[in-house]
Amino acid sequence: MAFPLHRMRRLRNSEGLRRMVRENSVAPADLVQPYFVCPGSGVENPVSSMPGVSQLSVDKVTEAASRAADAGVAGVLLFGIPEHKDAVGSSASDDSGVVQRAVAAIRKASPSLLVITDVCLCEYTDHGHCGVIEGEQVANDATLPLLAEEALSHARAGADIVAPSDMMDGRVGAIRAALDEHHFEELPIMSYSAKYCSGFYGPFREAAESAPQFGDRRSYQMDPANSAEALREVELDLEEGADIVMVKPAMPYLDVIRSVKDTFACPLAAYQVSGEYSMLKAAAERGWLDESRVVAESLLAIKRAGADILISYYATDVATGAV
Repeated sequence: MAFPLHRMRRLRNSEGLRRMVRENSVAPADLVQPYFVCPGSGVENPVSSMPGVSQLSVDKVTEAASRAADAGVAGVLLFGIPEHKDAVGSSASDDSGVVQRAVAAIRKASPSLLVITDVCLCEYTDHGHCGVIEGEQVANDATLPLLAEEALSHARAGADIVAPSDMMDGRVGAIRAALDEHHFEELPIMSYSAKYCSGFYGPFREAAESAPQFGDRRSYQMDPANSAEALREVELDLEEGADIVMVKPAMPYLDVIRSVKDTFACPLAAYQVSGEYSMLKAAAERGWLDESRVVAESLLAIKRAGADILISYYATDVATGAV
């Protein structure tokens, strides 16, 4: 029977009722906080396009990670800004690099916190692309050994998870083989499997100092028009040994998150990227939106779509109740 026997509003009458029947929730244990690690000591360089986010030296990122751990955040995701850049991103696999030192320092200070490292060359190359350049093209196969060596360097430093974000074909298999060969067979890989060539990455490129010096990344990152292709990318990464897959960005690709979860039922991360963060920040600063409410709603939408792991620049603020 319909109304008046069935009244959908009955279970909305109080916060206690709403909480009891709530289908999804976001907990600190679902969250991962990204950081940008830079050279020096005592360094906090604010990122102008990302209010509240800074490039941090190893000592400062260790302090920030400790606050995240105390708030119950599950993990941190580290991006490196090296002192030296070259055509092949050689600093990426330097065992004394900023990411490697940050991994060791965070592990010592906050042993319960998962330390995830981004595996890519774009922050380390002088041309800003994610792989080796041959002619005017990013060379897929020539890039794979460099990514594998970077992942090995992070593993030696003590990373809990390595996360390749380059979108080279075959990179998960190359990294898995290298890790296994060097006795890191228990180290998980979280692959940026469906990483779209998105306009929402703009602020990140300022933060990571990784803007391409020529061309763009359309030849290796995914076309925003495609969704079935994302399922193929995920399937291939899982076959190559990925333990966790990721969709990036999050909010514009909620349909892809849902499709991946429904198709593969595997651990799934989604990245609320810099542009998503900066839009919310800018609107909140102008009084156009209630920041706490829209941040909670946006993260809940990502979780509801099927993501298990939420990577967000808001992670620590959400976990501490600051937002």
